[in-house]
Amino acid sequence: MFGGNRSCLFTVRDALNVCRMIDAPNVGIAVDVYHVWWDTTLAESLSEARGRLLGYHLCDWLETTKDMLLDRGMMGDGVADLKGIRAAVEAAGYRGACEVEIFSAADWWQRDPNDVLDTMVERFRTVC
Repeated sequence: MFGGNRSCLFTVRDALNVCRMIDAPNVGIAVDVYHVWWDTTLAESLSEARGRLLGYHLCDWLETTKDMLLDRGMMGDGVADLKGIRAAVEAAGYRGACEVEIFSAADWWQRDPNDVLDTMVERFRTVC
């Protein structure tokens, strides 16, 4: 999403290649759904990431995203294959926390925080 002006790593495979070059036990990747949902080699790349997965960030990519940073969708509101991504992350050995990152200035940040948390829990249980 920021490939034209902010990033040199475009895929999980790119990130793993950097990890391999550094070759330190404390260097790994965080899989952020917002940045990898479109990667057609994601499951294959994650299978090579065993031991390098340090984080897992959840949200959804809205089909009609209005702001590249501050319009992330609640899980289930967008087009990402959340169950497939989670299955690949867990198959690669990740057992850590699933961090929800809903940067949503015009939508979710305007709602009652208790409703947002209830929705997060329900969506995690049903669509992730």
